[in-house]
Amino acid sequence: MQALHAALAGTSGTSGASSADHPDDSAYASIASRLALFAAAPPPPPPPTLPAIDIDRAGRHSHQPRENQRRLATTTPPLNRTSMVPQPWGELNPLIRWFRTLTGLPERTGQDARKRAAPIDAPDPRGNWQRGGLWRRLTLLVLMVGQSALGTYFMSAVLPYHGAKPLEMGMLALFAILFCWVSVGFWTAMAGFLVLLRGGDRYLISTHVPDGGVEPAIDPAARTAIVMPICNEDVCRVFAGLRATIESVQRSGELPQFDFFVLSDSNEPDLLVAELAAWNQLCQELDGFGHIFYRHRQLRVKRKSGNIDNFCRRWGSNYRYMIVLDADSVMSGHCLTRLVRLMEANPGSGIIQTAPRASGRDTLYARIQQFSSRVYGPLFTAGMHYWQLGESHYWGHNAIIRMAPFMRHCALAPLPGRGVFAGDILSHDFVEAALMRRAGWAVWIAYDLPGSYEEMPPNLLDELKRDRRWCHGNLMNFRLFMAQGMHPVHRTVFATGVMAYLSAPLWFLFLGLSTSMLATHTLTVPEYFTMPRQLFPTWPEWHPEKAVALFSATATLLFLPKILSVLLVCVQGAKGYGGVLRLTLGMFIEMVFSALLAPVRMLFHSRFVAAAFLGWEMRWKSPPRDNAETGWSEALRKHGSQTLLGLVWGGGVYWLNPSYLLWLLPIVGALVISVPLSVLSSRVAPGRTLRRLRLFLIPEEVQPPPALRATTAHLAASLAPPTFADAVVDPRLNALVCACATARPGLPLTTRAQHAALVDRALLEGPDALTPAQAGLLLQNPLALSRLHLAVWSAPLVHAQWRVLTGKGRGQLMV
Repeated sequence: MQALHAALAGTSGTSGASSADHPDDSAYASIASRLALFAAAPPPPPPPTLPAIDIDRAGRHSHQPRENQRRLATTTPPLNRTSMVPQPWGELNPLIRWFRTLTGLPERTGQDARKRAAPIDAPDPRGNWQRGGLWRRLTLLVLMVGQSALGTYFMSAVLPYHGAKPLEMGMLALFAILFCWVSVGFWTAMAGFLVLLRGGDRYLISTHVPDGGVEPAIDPAARTAIVMPICNEDVCRVFAGLRATIESVQRSGELPQFDFFVLSDSNEPDLLVAELAAWNQLCQELDGFGHIFYRHRQLRVKRKSGNIDNFCRRWGSNYRYMIVLDADSVMSGHCLTRLVRLMEANPGSGIIQTAPRASGRDTLYARIQQFSSRVYGPLFTAGMHYWQLGESHYWGHNAIIRMAPFMRHCALAPLPGRGVFAGDILSHDFVEAALMRRAGWAVWIAYDLPGSYEEMPPNLLDELKRDRRWCHGNLMNFRLFMAQGMHPVHRTVFATGVMAYLSAPLWFLFLGLSTSMLATHTLTVPEYFTMPRQLFPTWPEWHPEKAVALFSATATLLFLPKILSVLLVCVQGAKGYGGVLRLTLGMFIEMVFSALLAPVRMLFHSRFVAAAFLGWEMRWKSPPRDNAETGWSEALRKHGSQTLLGLVWGGGVYWLNPSYLLWLLPIVGALVISVPLSVLSSRVAPGRTLRRLRLFLIPEEVQPPPALRATTAHLAASLAPPTFADAVVDPRLNALVCACATARPGLPLTTRAQHAALVDRALLEGPDALTPAQAGLLLQNPLALSRLHLAVWSAPLVHAQWRVLTGKGRGQLMV
């Protein structure tokens, strides 16, 4: 075997090593020949021009030519470094800023850096929508405040003492906040309904480039990088979606305008091998070497935002635009090229966000969520655009970004101070949008742009795991509510981001106070004289009819947007949803399902808020990209305490006043059945059964777009991804992994000895004997990995796993 590798090395003039360097380096020397024998290989790196810093055996640093740090193939374009420097936030407390301005005290060191930051540099920082947007937002404010005041007044009429007691005062305050929060969503949906009913908004950015007919040519200089940050994802699903996206761009005829980057933060060795193999296969099959790239970041700093920043610093100056995809994103070529054309037609736009459509899941939970997102989502998205206009959201993916202002203004500094809400920003997307707008660049939602897709979490618990990260991130972002220079709309975005989760403990507290009030009136003697020297008694009043009317009004605010969404779909055509009857039936089932889940989410979100304030540890894991089902044991661990709370709460209320239990039954009843609800809704079988019955259908299932059909086909054709053991045994895969890693023969002697010990351990004890970190070290060291490859094929004593993998000694125990 050693002679075979030596012979292969001798046939290649670019092998980069000689077997004389080390008695076991013949496998490394044959890498280029092995790649050439099997298939096309990644291109070699450009010739080095700069010296490298190396360490000699004594541990001293020395400058050596970079060719001594050998990499036989490259997966990325040549570096073109550009600075992207985050600036400190300055003093975030407006009272302290005002006091220092009043007294003339200087700010602390570094806090005035934002004042020296790059000024507003957009070509049209105000935009033509400001006057119209002001009137729209004032209208929303009047409607929201007026409706909340009216609702709170009627709530005071329902209470026995009309808000005169401290307990009732607390309930009224909580009711006002929660009713105002519901009112915001209601009027947003109403605005969206009117916009969609009349066919659009005059400020809609997508109208700036007419769709259909002959589209304007894209400037050859307007090159766009499509980047997909991933971290320990399902490799087959990632590359199936990416391939479908690339093929769709190819059909559009604009492929030369785009480069594609897979930006990996993965740290599991099996996934690293699978990612590299999938990238190489994709490049071979699509002739993608030179415009499809793969970069693995060994040091994961600042999670996804740090991953994007790393790309911007290395290659951002090569591109005018960047389109960010999620690991489950799929976008059509028409959508991508249209985003570029919209950016070209609107030079003052910094970010244009699409409204991704959810598709691709089969569990009952995910199908209901896909249905609700597809039916109700357009109303709320169009409504958000109606109020926000050029100060809209950015959701972190399926959006195009103007590269130059993003690199100048959107690097994120850590939040100052100490505690759980200081440090690296977790939910980066809202903050980046706010910084882009602060610099004068508009942020738009192109909610009517088709061809943008994503996937939903497959079950309730996986959605809640994601919500915990978002909860902590939104609470952190609220510290920027009063940061200098932020647009009022983006301050509101920070506030609504907090209320999306803070409303849960407020609702829980409101329900707790109402139960306490019931106990007070049941277990204590009514108090008729509440004021000093009161001449006449105050009689507690009970008005069930007013309570029913208020409950009906609140239910209207919650459910009328869903009814109007269905009516709008029926007007536009319900064939893609299974017809009018099935669409309506699906709406009613979804209403019941969402009502049952609301109390469960309330308790989880309340816990998340408490965990954020108390500093409980939070794990950051990538969500599942398949139809993951919830087991009974996991559901019992997660929902068991909720079931117990529902039983105790309901039993206590029944003991106090059996008639009051009917009012509380939607809450406590949902908590009692939370375990079977979570488990059964995560199952694939009922989801597919309802699909056969044509319930919860969406147009993307009735007539799948080409990009989604291609994703499904590529995923079905995917083979089992290779593992670390395959990277050791398979000659071609071993050559690929070794060629794309950097050989550093000048490592310290102790480090080389540690790597050699790992090789010996893996050889004698099998691949499972190595920890993920140890296997990762071998993947980063092509010399050690190639020696292990040679050893498992030629050494007399190897572990049984290697014998099986190399096809020798099947069933025999060698060690």
